[in-house]
Amino acid sequence: MPAARESLLDAAYSALTGWPWSAVRMVDVAAAAGVSRQTLYNEFGSKDGLARALVRREADGYLAGVERALVTPADPRERLTAAAEWTVSAARDNVLVKAMLTGCWSERLPSPTLSAVPSSSAVPAQRRADGPLPSPGDFVAIVRDRAATLLSAPGTPRADTAELARACELVIRLALSCVAAPPDRGGVAGLARGALPRHLA
Repeated sequence: MPAARESLLDAAYSALTGWPWSAVRMVDVAAAAGVSRQTLYNEFGSKDGLARALVRREADGYLAGVERALVTPADPRERLTAAAEWTVSAARDNVLVKAMLTGCWSERLPSPTLSAVPSSSAVPAQRRADGPLPSPGDFVAIVRDRAATLLSAPGTPRADTAELARACELVIRLALSCVAAPPDRGGVAGLARGALPRHLA
């Protein structure tokens, strides 16, 4: 039931914008999505299962945005800069993305454990959500490795690949620092362009 699942996740996220997670009721999420409470429990198993699926979906959405930024037709410095801008924008606009990237979960948010939990769900998407969730360090590694792969040309010497990976990690860490302490003039783009080696262009 992919459509019902997405509707339920949308309803859960919408509820979270108005209420602390502890006050969000499963019956209200089901009603807002236009499905029965039983359908909600069939999809997610429990409120914790719903929380894990919601966090997983927001993590996937953030990573999909990074991917879009990295495949734009531009030079490598601009593509990394776009990924940094997306990171700051996504964290500003989505409280769950900000919490995942920084590890700072407020009492208003669900805070599912990062480690895997036992899953007996018949729903493949829920079994994935019940697996381990990325930590802030995992996000750095995922984005760094994906960026290095997408930006390196075939046959690039190993030393150049290592330097590219360091540049990618520098940019994602710089973006995360801007999530915690937003920059003034020039924003994250100015900082990223200034920090990246010119020969990446």
